Formats: sequence, structure tokens, C-alpha cells
Amino acid sequence: MGKWTPTREAPEPLEGNVVAVVTGGTVLWFVMFLVQIPFYRWFEGQGLLWWLWTCLAGAGLGLYGIHYVRRREAALRRTAEEPPGAPGRAGPDPTGPPAEPGSGGGPESGSGAG
Repeated sequence: MGKWTPTREAPEPLEGNVVAVVTGGTVLWFVMFLVQIPFYRWFEGQGLLWWLWTCLAGAGLGLYGIHYVRRREAALRRTAEEPPGAPGRAGPDPTGPPAEPGSGGGPESGSGAG
């Protein structure tokens, strides 16, 4: 007898101020790094120096995260501003004629060696 799980429709994703959340987390990591610097020798003596470098790594990854979520927000904003039916940047029109076989440059087009 199998386990019964009810099927439900997936809820809509929560969209908050992602940029502020990632920025806040990055600031917290960097502040924790700065707070630990005066205790460098103590951390070194206890074998816990990785705590210091973990905070610095969190701040560094957070900087990349800020860049990433800002680009994501800009892309979402651009997509929302496009009129319906406008050609997207995703590639060729899916309603257009299909590409001819062998014109894709793949192994079937004869461009391979062998």
C-alpha cells in the first residue's frame, strides 16, 4: 500500500524586496567580520580562525548576490514593461517556420570529422 499524499495546486511564489534582504545579510556578515578582527589572536589560539574568514567569505558572496538580484529585478521589470505579443529576447519566433534539418551545424549537418 503506497503512501497517500493529497495533490494541491502550488502556491504563488512570495516576491518581497529581495535586494534589501541580500544587502542586509551582506552588511551583517561584514559587520561580524569587523567585530571579530580585534580578537584575531584569540581565535588563532583556539583554532577558530575559520570563523573570521567565514564572515569575510559571506560578505564577499553577498556582494555577488547583490549584483545578481539587482540584475534579476531589472530583468523582471523589463519583462513586465514589454507589451504582450512583443518579440522576446529568448530566440526565434516559436510560431515561425521550423528550421530545416541539417542547418543547425550539429553532427547531422556533415560538419563533423569522421
